[in-house]
Amino acid sequence: MSAKTIVVAHPSPDLYGSDLQLLESVAAMVDAGHRVLVVIPESGPLVPRLEGEGAEVRIVPMPVLRKSALSPLGLVRLAFESLVALISQIRLLRDVRPAALYVNTVTIPGWILGAKAARVPVLCHVHEAEDAARRVVRTGLAAPLLLADHIVVNSNASRLALTDVLPRLEPKIDRIYNGVPMPPGPIAATASDACGDHAKLVLIGRLSPRKGIDTAIDAVRILRLDGHQVELDICGSTFPGYEWFEADLRKKASEKCLTDAVSFSGYVSPIWPALERGDISLVPSRAEPFGNTAVEAQLAGRPVIVSRIQGLVEIVEDGVTGLHFEAGNAHDLAEKILALMTEPSLAAKLSRNAQRAAQLNFGVDRYRKEIVSTLGRLMGNTNA
Repeated sequence: MSAKTIVVAHPSPDLYGSDLQLLESVAAMVDAGHRVLVVIPESGPLVPRLEGEGAEVRIVPMPVLRKSALSPLGLVRLAFESLVALISQIRLLRDVRPAALYVNTVTIPGWILGAKAARVPVLCHVHEAEDAARRVVRTGLAAPLLLADHIVVNSNASRLALTDVLPRLEPKIDRIYNGVPMPPGPIAATASDACGDHAKLVLIGRLSPRKGIDTAIDAVRILRLDGHQVELDICGSTFPGYEWFEADLRKKASEKCLTDAVSFSGYVSPIWPALERGDISLVPSRAEPFGNTAVEAQLAGRPVIVSRIQGLVEIVEDGVTGLHFEAGNAHDLAEKILALMTEPSLAAKLSRNAQRAAQLNFGVDRYRKEIVSTLGRLMGNTNA
């Protein structure tokens, strides 16, 4: 494949799930010999990581749809702001003349329209699965993808969320599971054997209502009131505008029965030391198209308990590579935690199975090859 220029549009300068996956996509493009220009709306910790992978980075203001604004009015506002930004985006694409535009997530649809106007082939990588939103919202969110030349989804849940409202998108879609890096070295076995009446729980993710952190705190409360010595380490920070949710979580964790039981470690990177300190990893999300943190826990050799939803049920097989619980049900989560505490052989079996499965199904090498191959087919259809 001859070296070409690829412009990548991404909505965030942070280092969470879709941001980290972008790093793997960019690394794959650079390793294939392409020049990669990444445009993001503001500077942040993602920038040096992108540059470290060999990409050029340009700060370009752009409207971004936040999940808190998923409504008909929010989509109309995004459409208006995208049209305002369209001229500058078209100008950039015409100046750079890339062989392809890679749009990472559906929250910046204006770039898709800009690519069509500039006659640049466009691939949109969808990391969302908004199956709980109103149908009119889901349709509005998916509609710009009708203009995309190709679509990559990170799970069958993401695919279904799109094709349920716009079946015409199906021929354009490829499912490529995320590629999650291995720990840089061996992870020590759990210190407390995750047994008896003591266990350290770890939860890594954004402090947002979608991540179900409140459910995890409620489950710890139930277990503590029953006399079980469990501790929960919450690793993550909020989106701007969600400070109220962190305040609510801290208030919930300040109850007398939870004294010294819940800690807030903030954003952590790398995440492996946090996983190493824990016995059991929790992913109690209310919505999760894939779930990198679940795979990371599996790679670290920690038994993982996940909500029975969306992409999580694709990457964690109940009773084989982890345990499922009913999303939002703190009593069910508490029962699953207690099962691992009282059955160390079950915890060990799940960890072993999960580690093998994660290495086989969610490896970085496999992901990079599939991304490069998909982009190659897209660019091969052009004379750029």
